[in-house]
Amino acid sequence: MKQVEELTDDLFEERVIKNNQRPVVVDFYAVWCGPCNQVAPIFQELASEYAGKVDFYKINVDDNHHWASRFDVVSIPTFLFFKDGVLKNRISGYMPKSSLKDLVEQLISS
Repeated sequence: MKQVEELTDDLFEERVIKNNQRPVVVDFYAVWCGPCNQVAPIFQELASEYAGKVDFYKINVDDNHHWASRFDVVSIPTFLFFKDGVLKNRISGYMPKSSLKDLVEQLISS
């Protein structure tokens, strides 16, 4: 099972903004956040299911403020969906797997 890579502010631009190979989903989270911890295994499952088709990353908002601020992430978890470096969609809060999967499918077909 491919682990979801943890991003830092320094890696975000290279892995997300400049990624023209695959769509990207980023989970903005914090370790103390209950809903973040509930959705983490679902996010991991989707990362494994879509390996090679979509890149999945997570970024801790307590340790990395730049991109969270730049994208106005005010509640967590917040999921940002990128294609060719462009933000295509965003959603905040806990989501069941079926809902997150629908958003990933929309991203792929956009």
